[in-house]
Amino acid sequence: MNAPAKQRRRGLVVGKFCPLHRGHMLVIDSALAACDDVIVISYTKPEFAGCGRALREAWLRALYPQVRVLVLDDASLASLQGGTTVVQVPHNDAPDAVQRDFCGWLCMDVLGVTVDAVFTSEDYGDGFARALSGYFDARRGPGAPVQHVSVDRARALVPVSGTAIRADPHAMRAFLHPLVYASFVRKVCLLGGESSGKTTLAAALAQQLDSVWAPEFGRELWLEKDGALVFDDMLVIGHAQLARERALLRHATRWLVCDTSPLTTLFYSDAMFGRTDPALHELAAQPYDVTLLCAPDFAFVQDGTRRDDGFRQRQHAWYVDELTRRGVPFTVVHGTGAQRLIQACARLAAI
Repeated sequence: MNAPAKQRRRGLVVGKFCPLHRGHMLVIDSALAACDDVIVISYTKPEFAGCGRALREAWLRALYPQVRVLVLDDASLASLQGGTTVVQVPHNDAPDAVQRDFCGWLCMDVLGVTVDAVFTSEDYGDGFARALSGYFDARRGPGAPVQHVSVDRARALVPVSGTAIRADPHAMRAFLHPLVYASFVRKVCLLGGESSGKTTLAAALAQQLDSVWAPEFGRELWLEKDGALVFDDMLVIGHAQLARERALLRHATRWLVCDTSPLTTLFYSDAMFGRTDPALHELAAQPYDVTLLCAPDFAFVQDGTRRDDGFRQRQHAWYVDELTRRGVPFTVVHGTGAQRLIQACARLAAI
């Protein structure tokens, strides 16, 4: 059975998308339902913290791979113009006429197209459509007028705004796609030598935060292979640990607790094989919002897979030296499990 014909050939959606929320998605989805071809343009000047050009483009391309996406700032626009700055992104406070001419120019001179309809949830939609019609007609000659399709103008279906979400994206999580919400989750990394209470703290901290934690993949692989790891496993572990974090971000709440990082794998690669893959060095530079280092200040517990207390002390000293050398701020947590949890929560609360 053939799909029903679309009402229009090409639709346009323009917005800041700071961040991209379900109200924006409703407008884009409406355009996709009505048009054979959809163009989405995003720009804002100045940018909003946490919603930079690259991130907005990543959201749109991941969620709408079938759409033509153009996300701009002055640098990317200059690149499109061959490194010149003949046209710049207009300031958010620029007059409507400037914004509308800019969008018309992007359609005709950058994308090489005109559009049949604009989809908005704003009062300015009718005027925007008329302005685009005039711009296109002046450049190509008279043609069919651009139509305005209003989508949920009263915000009855999706009662949200970008301002409200930027104020507290966690409280407004229901209005964000999980992929977008994941961009606002911070990561806390727990490091520590063998038998330093790291995994116990990771689980307890995630429970306290009502969130999730990323267990240590390297330990799982060690157990699976009965300790017979080879050099190539080190890079596999580093990649798998970060992939686990990425997968869990959309399920976390405010914080993702990470039980170790590729920095640990870097240590073990050198300790076990006397060398490290250059690619693992790159993975070990993965940034975290908070780093907690568990002190080796209680009795060493041998579970059959660990080395000894001397190795634990050596590992702890390596973390201190390496984090300091890299300029990574870290907080040492110590004492009982309960005391460590209090210290960890206090550190996160200070962010």
